[in-house]
Amino acid sequence: MKIISLKVPDSLDEQIGDLAIRRDVSRSEIVREALAEYLTSDAPPGSSVLAKTLDLAGCAPGPEDLSSNPAYLEGFGE
Repeated sequence: MKIISLKVPDSLDEQIGDLAIRRDVSRSEIVREALAEYLTSDAPPGSSVLAKTLDLAGCAPGPEDLSSNPAYLEGFGE
C-alpha cells in the first residue's frame, strides 16, 4: 500500500477523527473509504440529490403532477 500525505482544515480533521472513533476504525480507513466513494461516484461533486437519484425518477406508479397539484393536499394535515 502506498503512503500519501495531505493537508486538511482543522474542522475536517476533527470530523475524520470523530467518525473514526464512532466506527472504531483508523483515520486512514475513513479517508480511504471516502476517497474510493468519491472516485467511483457517477455524480459530480456537489450535485443535487435529484442528480444523484435521477435514474429513479418515474420508477413508481402515481400521478405525474403529485408535487405541483394542490388538489392532492386537500384534507392533508386536518
